[in-house]
Amino acid sequence: MSVQTEGTDTAGEPAVRKARTAGPPTGEDRGSRSPSRGGAAAPYLLLLPALLATLVLLGWPLVKNGMLSFQNLNPRQLIQHLTEWNGTDNYKEVLTGSDFWHVVERSVVFTAINVVLIMVLGTLTGLLLARLGKRMRLLLLIGLVLAWAMPILAATTVYQWLFAQRFGVVNWVLDKLGWHSMAGYNWFGTQTSTFSVIILLIVWQSIPFVAINLYAATTTIPGELYEAASLDGAGAWKSFTSVTFPFLRPFLYSTTFLEVIWVFKAFAQVFAINEGGPDHLTETLPIYAFVQGVGNQHFGVGAAISFLTVLVLLVLTSYYLRMVLKQEEDEL
Repeated sequence: MSVQTEGTDTAGEPAVRKARTAGPPTGEDRGSRSPSRGGAAAPYLLLLPALLATLVLLGWPLVKNGMLSFQNLNPRQLIQHLTEWNGTDNYKEVLTGSDFWHVVERSVVFTAINVVLIMVLGTLTGLLLARLGKRMRLLLLIGLVLAWAMPILAATTVYQWLFAQRFGVVNWVLDKLGWHSMAGYNWFGTQTSTFSVIILLIVWQSIPFVAINLYAATTTIPGELYEAASLDGAGAWKSFTSVTFPFLRPFLYSTTFLEVIWVFKAFAQVFAINEGGPDHLTETLPIYAFVQGVGNQHFGVGAAISFLTVLVLLVLTSYYLRMVLKQEEDEL
C-alpha cells in the first residue's frame, strides 16, 4: 500500500504541474505578451503636438504658396482683391528664362563651396578640441559658442565694417602689410569679392556647430581602441582612418545634410551684405525669389520661384541621402 501511495503521489505531480501551466495567464503574462491600447497609442499622442505645429506653421504656408504660384498676383489684384488664376504661366515664365538657370547654377556652386569649407574646417577644429588641455579647450569652446550665438544680422554688420572700402580694418591691415593697392579696395564691387566675404561670413558662423558636435562625438570613442591601434604600430593618420573616422562617419553624414539645407536657404547674410549685387550677380535662389516677388511686386512669379527652390533643395538632399544609404548598404 505504501508503495502504491508513493507511486500515485509521484505520478500526480506532473499532472498538477501541467494543470498549473495550462491555467489562464496572469495579468503580468498578458501585459508582457501584448501591449495595451493606451500604451500603443502613447507615442502617437506624444507626436501629435509636433505634427499639428508642423502642419500649421509649415504645411499651410507651403499650400498657400503653391496656390499663389498659379495666380497672376500683382499690385492691381491686391488693391482690388481679385483672384486671377493663370495656370502654369508663372512657371513657364520662370523656367524659360535664362536668369533662373544661372541663379540655380550659382546657388549650387555657392552651397558646395560653403559646405566643403565648413565640414573640413569644422572637423579639424573638433579634432583639435579633443586633443587640447582642459583650459585651452574651455577657452576655445567659449569663443566658438560666442561666435555661434551672435545674431546673423549683427555678424553681417560687423563684416560690412571690417571690409568697408574707406575705413575697413581689412584694407588697413593689408595696406600696412605692403599691399598698398588694397588701401581703398571695394570688396562689394565685384561678384568674386562679394561672394568671398559672404562665404567667409557663413563659414565663420557654421564652424562652431560642426566643431562642438564633432568634439562631443569623439568623447564616445573607447580609449581601448586607440591603445590597440598604437600597439599595432599605427600612427596618427592610421589611428584616425581606422578608429576615429568610422565612429564619426554617421555624424559627418548627418551634419553635412544639415549644412546643405542651411547654406542653400541662407538669405539674411547674402541680402544684407549687398542685396544680391552688384548687378544681381550674387543672387541665390532665396534672394532671387524675394527680388522678383516682393521687390518687383510680381508675387505670383515669386511664389513660383520659391516653390521651385524647395524642389531643387529636395532633389539635392534626396541625392545625398541616396548616396548615404547606398554606402551604408555596401558596408553591411
